[in-house]
Amino acid sequence: MDLGLKGQTVLVTGSWRGTGAGIAEYMAREGARVLVHGLLPDQNEAVLERLKADGLDVLGVTGDITEDSGADQLVADCLAQGARVDVLVNNYGVAEAGDWTSTPTSDWIVSYQKNVLSGVRLVHGFVPGMKERGSGRVVFLGTVGSLRPNSRMPNYYSSKAVLPNLCLSLAKELRGSGVTVNVVSPGIIATEEVKGMLKKRARKQGWGDDEAAIARAGAELFDSPTGRIAEIHEVAAVVAFVASSQASYINGTNIRVDGGAADCAI
Repeated sequence: MDLGLKGQTVLVTGSWRGTGAGIAEYMAREGARVLVHGLLPDQNEAVLERLKADGLDVLGVTGDITEDSGADQLVADCLAQGARVDVLVNNYGVAEAGDWTSTPTSDWIVSYQKNVLSGVRLVHGFVPGMKERGSGRVVFLGTVGSLRPNSRMPNYYSSKAVLPNLCLSLAKELRGSGVTVNVVSPGIIATEEVKGMLKKRARKQGWGDDEAAIARAGAELFDSPTGRIAEIHEVAAVVAFVASSQASYINGTNIRVDGGAADCAI
């Protein structure tokens, strides 16, 4: 299926590592020009070098989007490189530790800055241009934890739970503009960091540290009917489809990519 991403410019925030880097690569392999984002200068260099070595069309952009000034810097950086953003993937977010008894309210505010307002700032920066052109895509990366939160990390889960509501509100705001807004909500994803954690978990249980042991640890940690956790490319594929011309009638939705783990169908 041709996703119609060739000739499109895609900004993937937080794409210097993990899921963001995987989404950036997937989009680039679909023919898009991808802006690989880092909060700090040179943070994205390793990903840029790897993708450029494969002949993919990528550019590096920088800005600390947890602050207004950094978001303004990122918008200016994109414009300075002649990059008109057609697809905004608000991937950046942080799952920081917290609990109900000792986490100060200041940490809750920081979670909101990182997981909600970082994306809102870029909506302010790029969506007016999409609206003027009559086309565009905005995709937020959520989490299945919005629907099935744990008692731990309430600061993280509550901030991520904002995104489906925000998405639908923005979709209504952009009614008839040609710009769609959606949330893609994965469960646990097999990033290198997560696989390292699962390897330690498997060793502790005495299962060894081969692929079967890691898969067993993942299935125990995240109870999905598929019996495993998601690979990065499986999440990236959904993001790419939602961002594509094929998905022009998908709007205001929260799409779970969790192997059926959530207890409700929303």
